[in-house]
Amino acid sequence: MATATLSAHRIPVADYVAGITAGDRALLARAITLVESTNPEHGRLAQQVLQALLPKTGQAVRLGVTGVPGVGKSTTIDQFGMNLIAEGHLVAVLAIDPTSKRSGGSILGDKTRMSSLAQERNAFIRPSPSSGTLGGVTRKTRETMALVEAAGFNVIIVETVGVGQSEVAVSDMVDFFLVLLLAGGGDDLQGIKKGIIELADMIAINKADGDNVRRAERAAADYRHALQIFTPHDATWFPPVLTVSGIENRGLKDLWAKILEHREKMSATGQFQARRQAQAVSWMRDMLEDRLMGALKANPKVAAELPKIEASVREGTLLPTLAVDRLMGLMGL
Repeated sequence: MATATLSAHRIPVADYVAGITAGDRALLARAITLVESTNPEHGRLAQQVLQALLPKTGQAVRLGVTGVPGVGKSTTIDQFGMNLIAEGHLVAVLAIDPTSKRSGGSILGDKTRMSSLAQERNAFIRPSPSSGTLGGVTRKTRETMALVEAAGFNVIIVETVGVGQSEVAVSDMVDFFLVLLLAGGGDDLQGIKKGIIELADMIAINKADGDNVRRAERAAADYRHALQIFTPHDATWFPPVLTVSGIENRGLKDLWAKILEHREKMSATGQFQARRQAQAVSWMRDMLEDRLMGALKANPKVAAELPKIEASVREGTLLPTLAVDRLMGLMGL
């Protein structure tokens, strides 16, 4: 993190707000860097900027996209985003990159995988290292979404790494959750897992092109039948199953139509606003957990005793529950 650079020239909050709302890419990128910084001074400044920009947020379509590596997420998002731009939309892609727990390195390659969007002035791609957080989803994604919304981007796509619990984390911050799957992998129903179905607003069988078209159509039919045994997470909306091809730009127009249909139906019943409100509370709780953990680690008494307590738990001489009680006691709680 470029802590020294950011601290060397502090930009006033009003300048951040004016620049971001005017579409200044440099200030937008700088504000996102503030959000991602672990420096407390940067964190305080970022929160002031976000609070001032809050009235400018909340109007964008927030789309989460997940799928295992190799399913074609980046290629599909690249073409899908270009389609939306051709219709007059401003598209932001927040690509959550896997971070190595050993080296701390991050593969920030989405700008090369999304080559068309990367060159488009009406698109903004921000790869963010996950820093080992839950399921590869950075805890700062919500704040970044608010910043790009305030900058005028009206479609925000959050791409997950497609592993672990990232799907749960992303579904809690978007309006529509798309699961990309492949056909012809030996077990076309391998993706039908209760957890994914509970989250998915739509399933798309990708790479439905060339010799794979018929396999993709059969897989889609199998998934539609399999979905009948699951209770949808929303009574108003039953997850459709489409076949698409990112590389041939097939089915992406239908995909967008379904997203808009979903938004219209949810808005008509009041569920859209209720979902946004629940997400705001979830955001608050996540931030509270972060702050409490930060306060715990910053406490000198805890810092002195934590290594010993962890060693006792590791060796099996101290029950984890009692370890937590001891740490809370050191905090005076």
